[in-house]
Amino acid sequence: MQILKQLVAFRPSKLDWIFAIKTYIAAMSALFISFSLDLLNPIWSIGTVMIIANPYAGMLSSKALYRLAGTAVGAVVAVAIMPHLINTPWLFASVIAGWVGFCLYVSLLDRTPRSYMLMLSGYTVAMIVFNAINSIDTHSIFDIALARFLEIGIAVICSAVVSAVILPVHIGPIIQQRVEGNLSSLDALFKKVFTFDLKPQDYSQEVATITREMSEIHSMAVHLWFENSDLKGMTKPIQEMLHQLAMAVTNLVAMSERLKQLQPQKNAEFDAILVQLSDDVLGFLHQNKTLEETELEALSDHFSVIFTQLRQHVGQDDLTVFNSLQMDLRHYIHNVRIVHFIWQSIQQGRKDFPENIVPLTTHYPSLHRDHGVAVRGGLAALCSTFFAVAVWILTGWKAGFMMAQMAAVCSCILTAIDNPIPALKIFFWGSVTSFCIVFVYAFAIFPNISQFWQLALVLAPAVISFTLLISRPNLMALGLVLGVVSIMSMNLQNRYAMDAVSFLDADFAMVLGVLCALVSIYFIRAMSPEQTATRILQRHYRAMQKMVYMSYGTAFRVRLRSMIDRIGVLNSKLVQSKDIKQAMQHALIETSATVDLSRLHELASSQLISPPLQQALLRLQGVCVALFQALEKHGQVTAEMQTQLFIVLQDIREALICEENSNIKQRVCMSLNNIENSIFKQMGIREHVEQVA
Repeated sequence: MQILKQLVAFRPSKLDWIFAIKTYIAAMSALFISFSLDLLNPIWSIGTVMIIANPYAGMLSSKALYRLAGTAVGAVVAVAIMPHLINTPWLFASVIAGWVGFCLYVSLLDRTPRSYMLMLSGYTVAMIVFNAINSIDTHSIFDIALARFLEIGIAVICSAVVSAVILPVHIGPIIQQRVEGNLSSLDALFKKVFTFDLKPQDYSQEVATITREMSEIHSMAVHLWFENSDLKGMTKPIQEMLHQLAMAVTNLVAMSERLKQLQPQKNAEFDAILVQLSDDVLGFLHQNKTLEETELEALSDHFSVIFTQLRQHVGQDDLTVFNSLQMDLRHYIHNVRIVHFIWQSIQQGRKDFPENIVPLTTHYPSLHRDHGVAVRGGLAALCSTFFAVAVWILTGWKAGFMMAQMAAVCSCILTAIDNPIPALKIFFWGSVTSFCIVFVYAFAIFPNISQFWQLALVLAPAVISFTLLISRPNLMALGLVLGVVSIMSMNLQNRYAMDAVSFLDADFAMVLGVLCALVSIYFIRAMSPEQTATRILQRHYRAMQKMVYMSYGTAFRVRLRSMIDRIGVLNSKLVQSKDIKQAMQHALIETSATVDLSRLHELASSQLISPPLQQALLRLQGVCVALFQALEKHGQVTAEMQTQLFIVLQDIREALICEENSNIKQRVCMSLNNIENSIFKQMGIREHVEQVA
């Protein structure tokens, strides 16, 4: 019903029409070339054009390249294994299903566009070998594998050329717009934090939007390698800028927590100075001049004057919190200036970084990866494919190869979704609609076609209509289903022939293949948003355990960037549970205090502090690890552990009284305050500690 409402309300724009017509031109070009070369399955060419269709030239080119690479890998594997397994059907079924599942598992761990290549290399093997068995009397496995590679290659070239030559649309301007929008959102949130003009739920939503946007831009930037926009080749610099931006986000969250501690003063003059401070900071960050490398560390002396004024309104008990706020603001300004400098360099066409900016980009992207979800997805694909092949073997059904193909493909393409059942339902009903459309074409239109121009003319309404749907995110799934299934089911050949029995047999097999995938994913892979969010929170607390014993440096900041990315993924989950929502809101606040965990680790390893304080800090580290382990496994901590924490905190405070080094004493107090308010308080521990005290 929702889909029908969206279809009725759909009004294609001028850009949608341009995209649809370009896709149609590429599709007909690929089909014509395949016909001219008399390839085995020309329909794979036009089908591939529909699959990789994208309004943006860079995204289309990258997807096309990865599809071609995945097809090549799949073709080689198919040719290598089929001759040795064809006479052992059950071993054959196990190996093919295992390959599909393994490739899907690896692709789910790689959250970059190249994951498409890994997934495709899995089900390409299934498609080639199943087709080879179906036509074993007429074509060899090598012929079918070579033909598929050629047909995919033709489609890739036609799509890339048409997209790049005819009114190209680049993703570079979109990325630029989203980067500048994200930076503006950060500035707006900074202003609201310092003016207390923000409700807790609004604050969480705005931070969630920023972190989620960072994750999306990180993935989109990969496509810049494949287009000719002003940002061409700027993938790594943009991703590095996002890594540095993650540091600024943690600083902002930390400042927000410190201001919450200072807010109860309700001092109008104090609040007015904070507003002035926020205006001055934003003005300093957005000076209309080109940043130089030597200026990245510079701070305006005016800020020291403002903090001196603020200090006069802060009580003695709040000086530690105030000093933390001042330090966090200094780090925030520094990190934001680094982000602005990198963005300025990108717009000037520079890819290099000065020596005083330590890069956080790793050889392999430091993004969140969930092995558990990947295993379940791979297992679902394995079971679905094996079951379909088993039915084919046991029944000897001629169209069974089509069921096995669809089971392998469908179990792969939607497994990345937490709950793929709604999407698979769209796929199922879209397939049924496609078969009705194909029936009309096959038995009412195609028998009267004798020239290619006639074929191109009658295909125009279907191809253009389906592509128009692909251009809209809310209708993309339906458009892909209608387009790909309809075109592939037409099975266009140079010598076209189709009978009703074979047509209905093949269509029924495709429906059963979709059902195999649906059932397998439902029982093995499908998860509710609550389950997925809980798993990500467990990974969050596992990462927190490791941060306890890490010194502040490049490795620490890389891991912190990974945690921010994980929170961006976490914030995309639409959960209903209030407890999980609260835990999601607290995750970023807890992450902001990992810097203080690192500082305490450095102090605990120092020989400059007194032995009692050192021992107390070491015990605190052990208790923190135990707390995070309990949260990872059970989602809560016991009263006994909270009591242990209270005792350790008391020991640290007693040791601080005797600490002679005032600098170390101040550093410990600041970090301890931040950890208590940003970690223990979020867990509900601080209230218990205060009650015990």
